Amino acid sequence: MKIIRDIAIVCCSLLIMASCNDFLDVDSPSAFDSDYVFSNASDAKKMVLGVYALFSQDTYTSRMSNVFMQNTDVEANEPSANPDGSRRDVWSLQGGLLQNFGDILKCWNDNYLAIERANQCIEGIEASEEYKKGNSDMKMLLGEAYCLRACRYFLLCNYWGDVPYHRESAKAGMQLDKPRTDKNIIYSGMIQDLVDHEEGMYFADQYSDGIERMNREFCLGFIARLALFRAGYGMTEDGTMKRADDYLDLSNDSLAVTYTIGETTKTARTSKEYYQLAKDYTQKLISLRGRELNPNYSQIFENESRWITTVNDDVLYEVAFTNVNGGGDVGWCIGVTVTNSSKGSGSSYICFTPTYYYSFDENDLRLPITISMIYYSSDTQQNMNSITKMTPGKWNRLLVPADLGPSSSKSTGINWPLMRYSDILLMLAEAENELNGPTSLAKEMLTKVRSRAFVEKDRAEKVTNYINKLNSKEDFFEAVVNERAWEFGGECLRKFDLVRWNNYGKRIVQIKDDLNNMGKAAYELELENPKVAKYINYADVLYYTRNNGTISILNPRYKVETVPENIVPDEELGKIQGTYASINWCKSLYRKITDSKTGVITYEPSTYVERSWRGYADPTGISAVPYLLPIPAQVIGASKYLNNDGYGHVLSSN
Repeated sequence: MKIIRDIAIVCCSLLIMASCNDFLDVDSPSAFDSDYVFSNASDAKKMVLGVYALFSQDTYTSRMSNVFMQNTDVEANEPSANPDGSRRDVWSLQGGLLQNFGDILKCWNDNYLAIERANQCIEGIEASEEYKKGNSDMKMLLGEAYCLRACRYFLLCNYWGDVPYHRESAKAGMQLDKPRTDKNIIYSGMIQDLVDHEEGMYFADQYSDGIERMNREFCLGFIARLALFRAGYGMTEDGTMKRADDYLDLSNDSLAVTYTIGETTKTARTSKEYYQLAKDYTQKLISLRGRELNPNYSQIFENESRWITTVNDDVLYEVAFTNVNGGGDVGWCIGVTVTNSSKGSGSSYICFTPTYYYSFDENDLRLPITISMIYYSSDTQQNMNSITKMTPGKWNRLLVPADLGPSSSKSTGINWPLMRYSDILLMLAEAENELNGPTSLAKEMLTKVRSRAFVEKDRAEKVTNYINKLNSKEDFFEAVVNERAWEFGGECLRKFDLVRWNNYGKRIVQIKDDLNNMGKAAYELELENPKVAKYINYADVLYYTRNNGTISILNPRYKVETVPENIVPDEELGKIQGTYASINWCKSLYRKITDSKTGVITYEPSTYVERSWRGYADPTGISAVPYLLPIPAQVIGASKYLNNDGYGHVLSSN
């Protein structure tokens, strides 16, 4: 909260920053001389905060941070019946249709505006006498500017693939209209920047803004995250998924990163070497600022809802918001749905797939924290979500320690986590497995994360025995893929993890098959098929009661042995003791259709299954998923070089 208040104060003084609505526009008059602005740490900080300020725009508070991060095997929301030129076409993997969607243009422009501001800060700080004298505050600010630029290029490369690459701020006479640069060159450049400057940054416990500014532990972790993306797969111009090793000349120094660990200097070029880089920097962070995971998983997110920021805990860095205009959408478009309360309302755009819900071990302590099966219609009145509308339970506007007001919606002031310590442990486990298989180190890291998910009496079976059975590289990788889902559900990391692993298509095919089979089992169809029969005990209908506004579910996962006798409409609950209401559960995953003339009954997949991933039609799951957004038509119209040819775009609604 503190850092974002500072940002709000300095936003009015950002006249030195580019004010363009289009990244090709370089007319940016300055009210102050750059040498003056960057002559001291106090004023330089204001300029760096100007880069942070763009996180408070709708393009990030909802769109790029969470709403556009669907539909996967974890987070998914049902789109409209047909493409409608909105965010729902991103969900259905038909984003190629959105060249004229205003939100896409705003996201593109805000990323490049943030990069322009970061470039100005980098150049201004590096040219300043205070920085040259070794001023520690200036070193910190420079590291932040590099992190902020890397973060924006990370978003651009994830959403658009290969993009124009600007390492210098706009100046008169400079060529700003550029062709695309391969994403792997951009990743390598960003990693090299962070490797070169992370040692000049403060750890979160070394300065007052803590985890609300990009700090050294975040920088170390972000190096590892970027390295895993550089090692992994991405969409190429020909519409296929490839690693840099598969199609680029790795002797090109633009694809290399040189770094020193201890007394050893290394250069990463190949995918394997970038896995090594990720391993080296996660281990460096652990050696410098290792900590135990917070044993209370729910506390991590309750802290965010209650505006509490702690250092040396799970969260390494979280985007800071406040409850004013542009103050963040956590608790509005993501989190527990609240349709009416003394603290306003918010209806989550982010939902979870039914298969994700059932993928959890029922004793996993993260399950009830991650997935909310209920929503609030008042401060205390709980209601049931449907099976396709379960929402992230990690954030709840009702916990905000301020009077937001009954008419409030956005700007909750709840911060957004960008990296947690458990991510460091799982990245190390993944990198070690890629390099050496499921070694004791890899298993130790997975154990640290998974142990927190179970009470002590369950750990021998659910943790130790579970991990000891992972003796192949393939099995351990699958375990990491699953653990990342259970650990980070709702934090919207999944989409681009699936991309870099190149298993997005396979996951889509599997989830659609599983959902259909769950629906068939609910209606007792095709039970001779073992793929259907294995779901026969899943709840076809849920039964629940309500006491003093609080919902209690009789059978949250499986069919009841005995159906309650006193079934009443939801609104009648509580009027008579011992009554229950019901809601279709797995039955919602299939449609029972009765012909009005003949009375013939047929069954079909639900609209949820038919619509949610319709932009991907390959039944094998082998071909690339069209996950990229198009470059906006206005940008293409102003450029000599840019177009949307290739890159797997779905350019037709047919």
